[in-house]
Amino acid sequence: MLKDLLENKNCFKLVCGAGNEDAEEVEKLVTLYAKAGCKFFDLSARGEIIDAAKNGLKRAEINDAYLCVSIGIKGDPHISKAQVDYEKCIGCGKCDEICPHQAIKYHKIKPLKCIGCGKCIKVCTKGAISYYSEDIDLQTILPPLIVKGIDCIELHAMGTDEEEIFSKWNTINNLYSGILSICIGRGNIGDKTLLTRIKKMLANRTPYSTIIQADGFPMSGGKDDYKTTLQAVAAAEIVQNENLPVYIMLSGGTNSKTAELAQLCNINFNGIAIGSYARKIVQNEVGRNDFLTNDRIFKSALSKAETLINSTILT
Repeated sequence: MLKDLLENKNCFKLVCGAGNEDAEEVEKLVTLYAKAGCKFFDLSARGEIIDAAKNGLKRAEINDAYLCVSIGIKGDPHISKAQVDYEKCIGCGKCDEICPHQAIKYHKIKPLKCIGCGKCIKVCTKGAISYYSEDIDLQTILPPLIVKGIDCIELHAMGTDEEEIFSKWNTINNLYSGILSICIGRGNIGDKTLLTRIKKMLANRTPYSTIIQADGFPMSGGKDDYKTTLQAVAAAEIVQNENLPVYIMLSGGTNSKTAELAQLCNINFNGIAIGSYARKIVQNEVGRNDFLTNDRIFKSALSKAETLINSTILT
């Protein structure tokens, strides 16, 4: 059971990306990381993505892994997509070069691959790139996913719209009786507000039926150093100090240094969720058309994935 995995305190969660709707890539990533030992996968809340993940598990011959779907609120970068205003775009190519997910080619956005990291917006000197996000009806999308078979639902409870957050949270609780995850960070709210929100969300939850995914710096895990992962550890410490009946998972800027730094800071965590960095280190191999059929290429990526997972295991 997922609870057993969390209580073992060596849970590695691969974040494929809440906005990643590229089924082919998801299947490749799940195949690879499942083969490397990952048992927990974070996915976009789409039926075709759940199917792709299950195909990946089948390829890897893994039967004891768990799937989590992520839900965001309007404006959440995790579910936002970039768009280009071609009246302002000068075709400089900076956005093509900076995109870590190969979601931009010749100044054209590939919405299925865009995960809303915002790097393209930062390098655009003409203000030609902006975000958009679509609101989703949870009453419509979640029941079919639950029927397909999922093990966790995660709500990205960031931002300042309390009404939308709790409306979605109540809907999720009414639809699903399994483990839920709250992904929350301090980017837009202070520590006091963060804790107040968490406690309110936990009010009617059974003890240890909820994961608090302490998000340090969302989608910033491109580097493998202590500074990049520092905020994830700091966010986890804030949650830990409240002694709440929850599982704590570190995320946001997480990398191979996260477990080591968390241990040095005496963080009693149950798992580490890694997205940007986990995808980056195998990007060259996974992007190949022959990735799943070329044994040499697959083994090269597998070695990197195994090394990363091993770095999160407590000693």
